[in-house]
Amino acid sequence: MSVLINNIISSNNLDGYILPKNDKYFTEYSKINNLKSITNFSGSAGFAIFLKNRKYLFVDGRYTIQAEKEVGKKFEICEIPYVWPKDILKKKIKIGFDPDLFAWETLNKYFGYNYNLVPIKYKFKRKSNTKDNHPFFSLETSTAGESTNQKINRLIKIMKKNKIDYNFISSGENICWLLNIRGKDLPNSPIANCKMILTKDKKIYFFSSQDKIKKIKLSLKKLKIHFLKEDNIFKCLINLKSGNFCIDNKTCSVFEESLISYKFIIISKKDPLYDLKSLKNKIEIKNTINAHIEDGVALTKFLYWIKNLKINNLTEKKIERKLESFRKRSRNYLYPSFDTIAGSGPNGAIIHYRSDKFSNRMLKKDDLLLLDSGGQYKWGTTDVTRTICFSNVSNRVKNIFTRVLKGHIAVALSNIKKLKNGHNIDKIARKSLNSIGLDYRHGTGHGVGAFLNVHEGPQSISKNNYVLLREGMVLSNEPGFYKKNDFGIRIENLVFIKKIKSKLSFENLTMAPIDTDLINFKMLNKKEKNYLFKYHFNVYNNISPYLNKNEKKWLAKLI
Repeated sequence: MSVLINNIISSNNLDGYILPKNDKYFTEYSKINNLKSITNFSGSAGFAIFLKNRKYLFVDGRYTIQAEKEVGKKFEICEIPYVWPKDILKKKIKIGFDPDLFAWETLNKYFGYNYNLVPIKYKFKRKSNTKDNHPFFSLETSTAGESTNQKINRLIKIMKKNKIDYNFISSGENICWLLNIRGKDLPNSPIANCKMILTKDKKIYFFSSQDKIKKIKLSLKKLKIHFLKEDNIFKCLINLKSGNFCIDNKTCSVFEESLISYKFIIISKKDPLYDLKSLKNKIEIKNTINAHIEDGVALTKFLYWIKNLKINNLTEKKIERKLESFRKRSRNYLYPSFDTIAGSGPNGAIIHYRSDKFSNRMLKKDDLLLLDSGGQYKWGTTDVTRTICFSNVSNRVKNIFTRVLKGHIAVALSNIKKLKNGHNIDKIARKSLNSIGLDYRHGTGHGVGAFLNVHEGPQSISKNNYVLLREGMVLSNEPGFYKKNDFGIRIENLVFIKKIKSKLSFENLTMAPIDTDLINFKMLNKKEKNYLFKYHFNVYNNISPYLNKNEKKWLAKLI
């Protein structure tokens, strides 16, 4: 396939070509991944730049070790945000890109304004063995917690306040939330690949595959909605009256933005639905709590099984399948919310590791196992990481694990009203590790959807996130530490922000024990010990009715 890229460069008189991971819907996990096909890099974020004599692969800190293993020496690996294309490429060179796969916001971040960026449309031919025939479906208002009409009215109010005549919603996850619909267009998220235009007088133009809309046509029949083919955006635009547009700078492609700006004035590039969607209502929180109890039962049963097992011929793949078998016992479980990470020993140091036939290690007694997994349930999304040991570990490893735990507890007990945002909370998560010169190369937490994407914004707990944390937001709490070629440690719970009187606090959603065999209790202060006791007591109260006698007894010993 790299020959193909070379042909694109030479036939268009370019100096280089940039290839992203995403498809035209800008989703994190898509079924089509040309970046993987060409570079062999399988991570969920990254892009490659092909020059005539050099090739670069840009990834963030989660994927640097993985990229080195998967790509080898074929590409120069550059770590974002420390290195961008504009830092290493000569000015004024001509770089080709597909205008369907990039937003201007992204290109400007990569290149600045000193490059000649040339739009080149090219469709990579791919054979697919699976038929994409999953229809979109609707959620009942009793499940979603708010009717579609109520949500649209809230959005229209924002549009009118900001003098917006048309809102082009190009993010499928936002449309799913707004219209109370879901789909199966992504491997691990119930997202419907679609785009839409909402007018200030509540008309909707919905663009998608026509094969998938039969069910939602019935549930949305009370709306003024026009169902159009996914490539009919231009035909729709030319028939609209002139006016002001809002677009989404994250997912509105260069091509789509050019179509809109040809006739209309774009006055906003921030889709307000991200903010609206991030604040879960009481029903969404209730559903998420229920999903986590079911998920906690599955994970706790698995943890009891593996901690009491004589480890023989147990591979990472077998571990993944066994955990999946426990989750499948729940009638409300649908499928994983992402591909399970079962990293044993040195593979645990690869932050977003995924085992394959080449890397699939046999678990050894002295290994740490980093297990990051989650599920899509009716009607909630889970994500949890536990680090597990199977023998007495060294004091060094115990002490590092305990420092990660101290960071995890510091986040859980943080004063949200005082700290206000993820940037400030991220600092306290790293404090114990930083005090001895250690750190981790990923954010401390990401936003999570309500039966939607396992990663969603705008909120996160990370160095560069200043979004105000508010009641109803769901986030992960997952500090870690990774020693290359040795081991990985991460402790992750999902939390939601609860308001009692005027106080905002994190409330744990995840209901699964933390491996106490890895804790140096002498390093914990009284407040931290009390937190751990209360956490395990709460886990026991919530999930013990669903455990057998031996599992209950084992869990009770952790309190």
